Amino acid sequence: MNAQLKTVLLTILTLSCFVIALVELSGVSKTAIFNKYDIGGSNSGMSSAAAALNDPNSVDARTKRMHDMPKTTIQFDTTKFSFGEIKEGAVVKHAFHFKNTGTNPLFISNAVTSCGCTVPSYPKEPVPPGGEGDIVLQFNSKGKHGMQHKNVLIYSNAQEEAMSMGFDADVKDAESK
Repeated sequence: MNAQLKTVLLTILTLSCFVIALVELSGVSKTAIFNKYDIGGSNSGMSSAAAALNDPNSVDARTKRMHDMPKTTIQFDTTKFSFGEIKEGAVVKHAFHFKNTGTNPLFISNAVTSCGCTVPSYPKEPVPPGGEGDIVLQFNSKGKHGMQHKNVLIYSNAQEEAMSMGFDADVKDAESK
């Protein structure tokens, strides 16, 4: 390859890299790094909070929806449970049964756990008046030892916006009887 051709190809390559860098830094492209990773809070002109509100499953959108709904009442069979003795490493679940005793739909916006070892699941759609449902708490006892007390805060449009529920478990070593 002659030197003149190499110079022309190198110039084209350099100019191409320069143009790509300009497009990326300007945010003009839909896939530009500034748009893709919302650097500088520019998600198509929206802030991160506004973009989150457009996602109906985001915590922010669910919380806003909860605050926009009229208040109702909720009744749980129980808000505390004891698993008793369990072996370390066991994964256990308990369902807390509830009923919407109010006159408006019940909307649960979020469930916040006190520990990553506890995973809550709850109805994502509103529960009609008189309707029933379950909030299931799953506890992974791996790496846990002794008496464990775990709590979950349930946020909803009930009169009491944040309700606490929880469980305890006495985690024994897997080798013990």
